[in-house]
Amino acid sequence: MTLRLFDTETRTLRDFTPLVPGRASVYLCGATVQGEPHIGHVRSGVAFDVLRRWLAAGGYDVAFVRNVTDIDDKILNKAAAAGRPWWEWATTHERAFDRAYEALGVLPPSVEPRATGHITQMIELMQRLIDRGHAYASSGNVYFDVRSYPDYGKLSGHKLDDVHQGESAGEGKRDPRDFTLWKAAKPGEPTWPSPWGPGRPGWHLECSAMAEFYLGAEFDIHCGGMDLVFPHHENEIAQSRAAGDGFARYWLHNGWVTLGGEKMSKSLGNTLSVPNVLNHVRAVELRFYLGSAHYSSMLEYSDQALRDAAQTYQRLEAFVQRTVERAGEIPVGKWTDAFAEALDDNLGIPKALAEIHRVVHEGNKALESGATDTARELAGQVRAMLGILGVDPLDPHWAAPADSSAARDALDVLVRAELERRQQARASKDWSSADAVRDRLNAAGVEVTDTPEGPEWSLTGGARP
Repeated sequence: MTLRLFDTETRTLRDFTPLVPGRASVYLCGATVQGEPHIGHVRSGVAFDVLRRWLAAGGYDVAFVRNVTDIDDKILNKAAAAGRPWWEWATTHERAFDRAYEALGVLPPSVEPRATGHITQMIELMQRLIDRGHAYASSGNVYFDVRSYPDYGKLSGHKLDDVHQGESAGEGKRDPRDFTLWKAAKPGEPTWPSPWGPGRPGWHLECSAMAEFYLGAEFDIHCGGMDLVFPHHENEIAQSRAAGDGFARYWLHNGWVTLGGEKMSKSLGNTLSVPNVLNHVRAVELRFYLGSAHYSSMLEYSDQALRDAAQTYQRLEAFVQRTVERAGEIPVGKWTDAFAEALDDNLGIPKALAEIHRVVHEGNKALESGATDTARELAGQVRAMLGILGVDPLDPHWAAPADSSAARDALDVLVRAELERRQQARASKDWSSADAVRDRLNAAGVEVTDTPEGPEWSLTGGARP
């Protein structure tokens, strides 16, 4: 089945046909590096990392661009409040985002351009817009004339009369609905030279300029959070197409991570930083949680929901680990047709996960019956499917550190001693003593499974430590 994606612009499910056969070009709006990343920030990274992996699995040569907004009002304000240079503040938090993406196994982009490194391209784009009558300069500022672009509002569904850009009126702005391309210099702010005077770029301008520079005047897919549909992506389309570029051919938007029904944001004070959450669950479990819902749906956060997702992943992981213990090395196999159909249908993660659970169920039955060859084959399928989701338990990225391995080995010795006592009690038909051992282990969070080869154990939820 051909990959089909829901395109926000046309509001239809469309077959994915790349601009260049065999290649897929993707632009993802990255972080505005104003502070520590919370789990809402990195959801888009996880969601569209799955898209990238599935495109690559389908044989596409994927060019994946994820930008960094390193100059912005919020960055300047927060840096000033902290008494730190804006560039140092931005770099500090850019590195924090890098660590979060790396921890969650998000593949590094093909290129990760910074806004401040592409001022030349932005100036060239503004000049084209002015020359075509879609932008104008006033008092050192440059504005986009919204009324000059008839299709304005097509992406978001906004009517022109209802447009509010969420920015100040601006000196010399002809219409409050126009948006800023270039901000004239203000005392104490960083500036760059331009034909219209020193200043700095507006937020929307940077992505159009960088997408064109790295992917060309027209490219395949533009991704981002649903909060970017308006005004950011609406303005990107307007300025790029008004300048003569075809720009993005498909638009994909991920849902928010919400808390108490509200979008997770720093302004609400309801943030959950990635480093803090990783004190409570493993990185692979957090990634599994963030990627377990359909990318376009809202993901309502709760501690219990996170724990449930972690335990669900542990059960999948436990099957693969038990198969390794029984059958040895498990090469990555091939995903099932049902899994492929689910992902081809607009990245249908819930159906894909249901298929993974089905295969794991069959694999556990094979282990219980002693059919290790069958279990090994099924475990290879599970590895392939979880690998597309970025959570293959045997991927070296998720390998436990040495101290965790040592702790696991020590715990294994202690649990095995208890299981030996239980076996001796069962052989003597001392059922009360055997049950007492099992109860002690259960109370300590150790789950015992009796198999034809003898008892096996895992931590409650399925994972070995």
